[in-house]
Amino acid sequence: MTGRIVLAATPIGNAADASERLREALASADVVAAEDTRRARDLARRIGAEIAGDLIAVHDHNEADRAAALVERASAGATVVLVSDAGMPTVSDPGFRLVEAATAAGVDVTVLPGPSAVLAALALSGLPTDRFCFEGFAPRKAGERQRAFAALAAEARTMVFFEAPHRLVDTLAAMVASWGPDRRASVSRELTKTYEETRRGTLGELAAWARQSEPRGEIVVCIAGRPAQAPSMEALVEEVLARVDGGERAKDAVADLSQTSGVSRRDLYARVLQARGER
Repeated sequence: MTGRIVLAATPIGNAADASERLREALASADVVAAEDTRRARDLARRIGAEIAGDLIAVHDHNEADRAAALVERASAGATVVLVSDAGMPTVSDPGFRLVEAATAAGVDVTVLPGPSAVLAALALSGLPTDRFCFEGFAPRKAGERQRAFAALAAEARTMVFFEAPHRLVDTLAAMVASWGPDRRASVSRELTKTYEETRRGTLGELAAWARQSEPRGEIVVCIAGRPAQAPSMEALVEEVLARVDGGERAKDAVADLSQTSGVSRRDLYARVLQARGER
């Protein structure tokens, strides 16, 4: 009989956010693979669960070595529950190598959803949530961080980063240098805990606040994507001419592009006539 791997989300701060499914999973699992076994025992105690199965440590340094053994146990019929210290396994936490090995071996992998610092901070940020990307922790070294931010210069989606409190000042300063002080952003810390706080403003404002206040705790930074840039008049004229070549009336194409771009219809039409005369 084939068992399965269960990716179980754990509270990101408030133990009351633990689900009944998490309690049942910890109590019934044949194996609980935990990023930190002491924290796993403490979590079980705080949410009123008892870990009856084997409890083993699976973290960044040993996951590659232990993945095969865990997959073998699941193949033999065991239920293996993977938990990280907080939030969803595999999201800036151990778990990817185990999932990779399990899927390669044809072992069933399922998820027990729950709290997520990424989604909590995004919802609180006041920034667009329809499209976003998660970038994990920014590189620690200044040069690598600068190159990483430069690669994201044209990113239009809201970006979500994790950051350690002692690196927040340097990271925000690097973001200001890369994307300008006026980019909208938010900094959330201690989500779901007693001293939860979310600061919203421009990158310049948040960088100044971080220098003065030296915030503590688990931190998530959300950054607005690059604002959409209005097309140039030259580009609009070229598009009108292309549509005219395709059989569309110039006035209709001008009216359409004027409405979508915000450019004056009269000015655009005059430039189109000028361009057609020059042709």
